[in-house]
Amino acid sequence: MKIPKEIKDIIQKLNSSGFEAFVVGGCVRDLLMGREPKDWDIATNAKPEEIQRVFPESFYTNKFGTVTIKTNSKKDNLREIEATTYRIDEKYTDKRHPDSVKFTNELEKDLARRDFTINAMALTIGEKSKIRIPFPPLGGIGGDFENTKSSPALPKGRESRLGWKDLKIIDPFNGQKDLKDKLIRAVGKAEDRFSEDALRMMRAIRFACQLDFSIEPKTFSAIQKNAAWIQAIAKERIKDELSKIMISDKASEGVELLKEAGLLRFIIPELEKGIGVTQNRHHIFTVYEHCVLSLKFAAEKKFNLEVRLAALLHDIGKPQVKRGEGPDATFYNHDFVSAKFAARILERLRFPNQTIEKVALLIRNHMFVYEVGVVTEAAIRRLLKKVGPENMPDLIDLRVADRLGSGVPKAQPYRLRHFQYLVEKVQHDAISVKMLKINGNDIMKTLKIEPGPKIGAILDVLLAEAIEEPEKNEKKYLEARVKELNKLDLLEIRKIAKQKIEEKKEEEDSEIKGKYWVK
Repeated sequence: MKIPKEIKDIIQKLNSSGFEAFVVGGCVRDLLMGREPKDWDIATNAKPEEIQRVFPESFYTNKFGTVTIKTNSKKDNLREIEATTYRIDEKYTDKRHPDSVKFTNELEKDLARRDFTINAMALTIGEKSKIRIPFPPLGGIGGDFENTKSSPALPKGRESRLGWKDLKIIDPFNGQKDLKDKLIRAVGKAEDRFSEDALRMMRAIRFACQLDFSIEPKTFSAIQKNAAWIQAIAKERIKDELSKIMISDKASEGVELLKEAGLLRFIIPELEKGIGVTQNRHHIFTVYEHCVLSLKFAAEKKFNLEVRLAALLHDIGKPQVKRGEGPDATFYNHDFVSAKFAARILERLRFPNQTIEKVALLIRNHMFVYEVGVVTEAAIRRLLKKVGPENMPDLIDLRVADRLGSGVPKAQPYRLRHFQYLVEKVQHDAISVKMLKINGNDIMKTLKIEPGPKIGAILDVLLAEAIEEPEKNEKKYLEARVKELNKLDLLEIRKIAKQKIEEKKEEEDSEIKGKYWVK
């Protein structure tokens, strides 16, 4: 895991111009964990105008001391690098941005304004200084942990193995120790950090989910105490953090943490209405428990964001439509009500329209019938028309998550596999005249004839030939072949063509059945 040349060049150019420069924040954390950073940030004691003098190809459009340096890199995440002057943030009236900033010459004061200790470390390239990996990154190479502000040199030979030479780490808040202990801990006083930017409360939970870490007790208590501050944050920012939680491997744990922290009531209060709401004989969990468990299995199976959102929200309307108690309780039309609630929630959180429509569509149709012997091919075609073939895999994924979240042990029983077989069978075009580059109207125009059985007979013959030799499915060839077939005894040819088509149907039907283990 090497420091990219683009980053080294920026740091060295600032150094040669008489300034300090460090790689800071999340990229240092990722490097120490053996992960490739997605973004790179640099902190320096150079003022914005001084950075711009060193890098004429840069721009400065904010009041927070951040200059964007263009590198002409071929990699997207290295084309523009942000370099920020060491700063101290003043009061945060809006709980998002500092009212003003004051530049400083001390790196440690700049690191002190950051959110969590694991993000408050700095790394620089200096002469004859090296970095020790403080613990094995994700089971990889690492030396013994040493809690020092400036880590000692690597053991002999280790630096060449890692490809890191002449590096130095600055860690004034023991972020390395919290990495080793897998803890999310606020820098300094947690309440102060959350008062500065209330979104940090959600970020703590997001990092816990992404990294599989725990939140340090005092930090979590500060979130619980001040959860209402999240209301000051723009919905777009909340949506971004929620999406990252949802797409993590620990999505369901993230929702539980949001609830335990008191944040969920300000983000998706509708979910909490399902707490303690019992269901019927088809469920062993409450509505809330079932929704969270459905999300858990959706995450375990790596389903996409839309399916995960649908899994979490698919029964959110049940508390409103519930009638009766015990094993015979009913929830009529809960799919439609839940779809409407889900759309409102996602609109409120500023999700894209495409996501909102997809999630609502999945929820509205998640109660499809798939009983063997009950569901017909015609019913499958109607569902395909309503949902769209491109959405059927996601709809089935949602049903799988729903079943598992209900306490049913098998994700895909025979009847669901049989349903998948029928879906693929009815939308399979290889045995349909729809695949031909010519249609009945084209035949009538070519032969100058009226509608009649001859047209169907010719189409059957063309289809049979195209199945055997797909390259014949070309309009000019087909038009010429139509004229040839018009001279023949089509009744006999049609009989042969139908036989070939039926054989092909049986062959492909057998293949699809085998794919889903159905008889």
